[in-house]
Amino acid sequence: MKRAKHPIHLLLAAVILLSVAPVHAQGKWTKLAPFPEPAEELLGTTAGGKLYVFCGLAPGWKPMGLVYEYDPASHRWKALAPMPTRRGSPVAAAVGDKIYLIGGATSPQGSKEPAVHPARPHSSVGSVEEYDPASDVWGAPRARMPSARSAMASGVYGGRIYVTGGEGQDAQGMYTFRALEAYDPAANAWTVLPSMPVSRHGLAGAVVGNRLHMVSGSVQSAGTGIEVNTNSHDAFELDK
Repeated sequence: MKRAKHPIHLLLAAVILLSVAPVHAQGKWTKLAPFPEPAEELLGTTAGGKLYVFCGLAPGWKPMGLVYEYDPASHRWKALAPMPTRRGSPVAAAVGDKIYLIGGATSPQGSKEPAVHPARPHSSVGSVEEYDPASDVWGAPRARMPSARSAMASGVYGGRIYVTGGEGQDAQGMYTFRALEAYDPAANAWTVLPSMPVSRHGLAGAVVGNRLHMVSGSVQSAGTGIEVNTNSHDAFELDK
């Protein structure tokens, strides 16, 4: 015959349940539609309530020109018009109703090298491509950035795109950038601004208020085999 639980046992059980309840009330991770073409050196931005993913490097570091749109309302990915040029690790930013893709890395012109290998020479491009999500059309190439590079960070403020950091490699060197440059889509023009205190690539960038924040990154190019990450956090005051 089972013994009835003592009231004190019931009270303790209730206390325990109450004490752990907040853990179950917290947020949780949710799996969404998987990305159709997994790759590295992808980049993304949002426009019109949708997520757009561009570029990438396929296995073997082969540059890609993929463009995908994710609609949270229908929970699915849709392939869109591919980029005019294939490259990995550019930056993307939305200004108004257009998305701009800037810089990145690809195979050197005239080279038979099919990949952007981190230990071999490759080219950083200064191209600025304009994409219209509404019509799924790429516009004519825009003004080239002053310092061609890849693995940058960016932020948007006052209708301008601010790009800083980055890396480049050629037959003579593997290097990182301090450069800060701003692109004005309305004028189709670049402005060179004061450089960051510490050169680096693969950094995080965002605009908070009227300051462009640049955080961490590596001061060495990826192909050197030496990992030197910095804890630098620098902010640039933007014109109001």
